Amino acid sequence: MSTPPMTDTTTEQDGIQSRLPNLTELFPEVAKLSGAVRNAVWNGPVPQTTIGLMLLRAAQIVGSTYHAISLTDKARKAGETEKRITAAATWQDAPYFTDAERVALELVEAVLTPNPFGERVSDDLFAKASALYDDEALWTLTMAIGHFCLFVPVALIGKPIPGRPIGKNYSK
Repeated sequence: MSTPPMTDTTTEQDGIQSRLPNLTELFPEVAKLSGAVRNAVWNGPVPQTTIGLMLLRAAQIVGSTYHAISLTDKARKAGETEKRITAAATWQDAPYFTDAERVALELVEAVLTPNPFGERVSDDLFAKASALYDDEALWTLTMAIGHFCLFVPVALIGKPIPGRPIGKNYSK
């Protein structure tokens, strides 16, 4: 007996519902702010593949199914390989990433993972990042992480429906 393929309608059939209504309908200013930051990040000097992999790793770290599915879908549509998408979770020993991508992945892990022994972003990590990225690119990576973090509580508390496009991902 084979399992039917998952589609966007599966979420409706499974009864998955968001906990809260669409944030941007209640606070339209958030959509404007988010759009401005998103445009700055995605049109900045850092390759979109690097930003996408870094944000996918962020989604994995914070446990956001909504973001992980969305970012994985976006990566596939952009032509990212399944090996690189899968290996984002284990990038440290995966042979599929450039040095610049590795630093971006290390940077997002440092920001999102508590460090009981000192600074999250050490001077050594910053020096590695500075060797590969200029100031504008470092700010782009920083803004990408910040933009993602703005929406972590939205995803974890409001629980938008995974796999649905923005604006159609809330049921309440």
